[in-house]
Amino acid sequence: MTSQAHKQVVIAGGGIGGLAAAVACAQRGLPVQLLERAAQLSEAGAGIQMGPNVTRILQAWGLGAALAQLAAFPLQLQARDAQTGQVLGRLTLGARAQARYGAPYATIHRADLQGLLHRAAQSAGVDLLLGQTVQNWQGTEAALQVNTAQGLSLQASALIGADGVWSAVRQQLLGDAPARFTGHLAYRALVAQADLPAHLRSDQITVWLGPRLHVVHYPVRSGQWLNLVAIVHGDQPVQAEAWDSDGQTQALMQAMGAVGTDLHERLASVPAWRQWALHDRAPLSASHQMAQGRVALLGDAAHPMRPYLAQGAGMAIEDAQVLAQRLSAGGASVPEQLQAYAEQRWARNARVQARAIRNGRIFHATGPVAWGRKLSMRLMGERLMDVPWLYGGGPVAND
Repeated sequence: MTSQAHKQVVIAGGGIGGLAAAVACAQRGLPVQLLERAAQLSEAGAGIQMGPNVTRILQAWGLGAALAQLAAFPLQLQARDAQTGQVLGRLTLGARAQARYGAPYATIHRADLQGLLHRAAQSAGVDLLLGQTVQNWQGTEAALQVNTAQGLSLQASALIGADGVWSAVRQQLLGDAPARFTGHLAYRALVAQADLPAHLRSDQITVWLGPRLHVVHYPVRSGQWLNLVAIVHGDQPVQAEAWDSDGQTQALMQAMGAVGTDLHERLASVPAWRQWALHDRAPLSASHQMAQGRVALLGDAAHPMRPYLAQGAGMAIEDAQVLAQRLSAGGASVPEQLQAYAEQRWARNARVQARAIRNGRIFHATGPVAWGRKLSMRLMGERLMDVPWLYGGGPVAND
């Protein structure tokens, strides 16, 4: 076994998953080199929901106080009918989430979370190499040689592919087909709450459900800004990988069709939208899809998922926690440690992927299924909207 003092973890990708893995590993004494293809770290403006399963881990990394300065902590999740405006159900968050799951439910701007993790990585001694893209690697019994397209060669005990839905590391490791277009387009926007009329400001999470569409909005940046996401059905863009493009308000309104006055007014209050074409993969079916030998995948590189359970970033952070726990444990070789990581993570990730797909069908339902959704939410409300296996499960934060 390679001694921990001589382990070198190379991580490809400086997004949420890669930075989280870097923080988790470095805090456990593992030397980390993080490769990011961009010349500087930047994130598109969009919000993230983080359930207690995620904030619990961030707190264990010593980031709870910093998180409290940046995030919003909504008191309620509310579901409404997109056409009538009727409230279908409510889930109390706030103190209830804290009491039931031991950590809060938070909403945060993606760039704020990335900045938080970046600062934590720097504090933990992570070596961040910008403008570097993994091109290939060669393995020996003792280590890997990781080569970048820019001519850098690194010796690594483990290579972690956290390079997103179009992962180059995944392509070399698994050689499978590209991620699939879901048939859904996401329009995202951020609006300063001060710029909105008082009745359109919000301190809670609201989800609007309608035929072939849904809209969610919630506060970020300590409640000063409102993040909005409208998801509709549409055709695949000409460039599948152009995930962030200018979204036209007229195109969104046309795709939304006839929605109620309340929702229409809220959408019309947004000055500009950005459009993403949503891609995912079928749920994981085995551990070898997450790790082989000295190479492992993490986050969207391993299990890109639809946003209908709000857990894409959450699963990447859970992955990071388990990866660090396994790599810092004694008594096994690095390939055995990565295999243990994959064995611990693949089924939970697959369950979340499958539930997200199912939720999307329910959210966008028409006809009898939509009628059944409304009835079920009215009858069961909070019980239906809470997800104890998700929020109360996941890796142990303090071990």
